[in-house]
Amino acid sequence: MNAITHCRPYFELLSNTIRKLPFEQVEAVTEILVRAYEQQRTIFLFGNGGSAALASHFACDLAKGTVNGSKKRFRVLALTDNVPLMTAWANDSKYEDIFSEQLANFASSGDVALAISGSGNSPNVLKALKVAKQAGSITAGLTGFSGGRMLAMCDACIVVPCDNMQIIEDLHLCVAHSLFTCVRAKISHGAPGKVVVGPRLVPRTAVR
Repeated sequence: MNAITHCRPYFELLSNTIRKLPFEQVEAVTEILVRAYEQQRTIFLFGNGGSAALASHFACDLAKGTVNGSKKRFRVLALTDNVPLMTAWANDSKYEDIFSEQLANFASSGDVALAISGSGNSPNVLKALKVAKQAGSITAGLTGFSGGRMLAMCDACIVVPCDNMQIIEDLHLCVAHSLFTCVRAKISHGAPGKVVVGPRLVPRTAVR
């Protein structure tokens, strides 16, 4: 009985938070991803800790799970996957640079930088978003609490409205799976070689 008493509040908080998710922002990020697919832009994913694991997981889902018989495929890269490169930048420069320096090699106008951070305040994530915006890339975010500093740097940002990091990470995975499911449906339901999307999203002015 005590175990039930201790577990129940966690699941009640999880359930309550789900009802408060900003579904309109989930749809906005879905449209950004679909547009990147249609225009053959590259999507870069990055984050720390559990967010790093989710970046790799989501990149796998988008790269493989959306293959639908078309020659067109998602161009997606998790910046968390090259451990030697990350540790080289962390050792020879500073940890804050592990994502931004990778983006400096690859990011260009129209690409998508999708940052994942529970707090929205991780310095290396914020620096990567700044570099992406300077390159003319679209910026998207997945965060929690009140969005942190990341919120103002993103063209679209999904904020899990909770101050419990475990709940935030639980729902980040749920949101990533919902994005994947929605993106796959939109691609599958479009005409061959054509995905119908809304007007082109213009990135916000680059952060100085």
